[in-house]
Amino acid sequence: MTTPRSAAAATVLVDGFGRVHTDLRVSVTDRCNLRCTYCMPLDAVFRPTAELLAFAEIERVVRVAAGLGIRSLRLTGGEPLLRPGLPTLVRRLVDIPGIDDVALTTNGLLLDGLAAPLAAAGLHRLNVSLDALDPGVFAAVARRAGLEKVLAGLAAARRAGFREIRINAVSIRGLTEGEVVPLARFCLREGFHLRFIEFMPLDAESAWSGGQVLSGTEVRGLLERDLGPLEPVARVDPGQPAVDFQLPGGGIVGFIDPVTAPFCASCDRLRLTAEGQFRNCLFSTSEWDARAVLRAAAGDAGAGLDERLAALLRGCVAAKHAAHGIGTADFTRPARAMYQIGG
Repeated sequence: MTTPRSAAAATVLVDGFGRVHTDLRVSVTDRCNLRCTYCMPLDAVFRPTAELLAFAEIERVVRVAAGLGIRSLRLTGGEPLLRPGLPTLVRRLVDIPGIDDVALTTNGLLLDGLAAPLAAAGLHRLNVSLDALDPGVFAAVARRAGLEKVLAGLAAARRAGFREIRINAVSIRGLTEGEVVPLARFCLREGFHLRFIEFMPLDAESAWSGGQVLSGTEVRGLLERDLGPLEPVARVDPGQPAVDFQLPGGGIVGFIDPVTAPFCASCDRLRLTAEGQFRNCLFSTSEWDARAVLRAAAGDAGAGLDERLAALLRGCVAAKHAAHGIGTADFTRPARAMYQIGG
């Protein structure tokens, strides 16, 4: 697909392969209260607070991005609920013209106390990471306890009025096979949208190997063996990474398979790290420094700064590769782990 050059095209973020980018993932912190094996090391070192983008800086970047066609935001980390005052940021982002959807991905440990303030601030959706319902398996993956806190957080989210709650479960061979069906039954009972995600090479300890990937096809087989056939669900958003199926009984389960079935051809996502680096792919080996632009022009409230940020974002998009290349000879593992990039 190609997009003609025109005045209209200058206002949207189109890469060299015709992909229009409308989704921005914004990490607000690299800190976390878990140490999940697929995301960060036990001895993680975090950036000083002064290096993280301030709320005003995040808001300015998002306003510029919205002017270029970004419509959907996802707040991530680390664990975003560790960022003090997060509901204030949510309210500011929800109010930006052009932003239609603001979601948040959390491990849920602090959600019990923050679900209501987040709902009041206007947060539209929640994604909660929950890889296991067995406390022992949960602790083996997260390398911390906390399952009961996550479940309490989910209950609080329901009380706060959130109705669109997704559960993200990373599948790891030799560890989570026994959690697949219990998670599906739990989400079916609670009305949550479950999504299984393949284990990606973004763990900080570089322990990932292809043999640890429990594929989406295998997970689907486990579900069908126990629950019955899954029926495909038509894809509403062509940019969504999950392939959805209907479970017997009416629930929805999705499969995000970046390793065995990459969805790069329809990718519409960009990322902003907690310290202000634009990235055009989770596996990018290059970054574009928005923080340097922001702080070099401290106090500049004019269009000049906005245009410099816009030019930086356009450059980031223009440099995007056709695919991440996992499993090919050309694949280069990024130097940064998931918690440093933003999930």
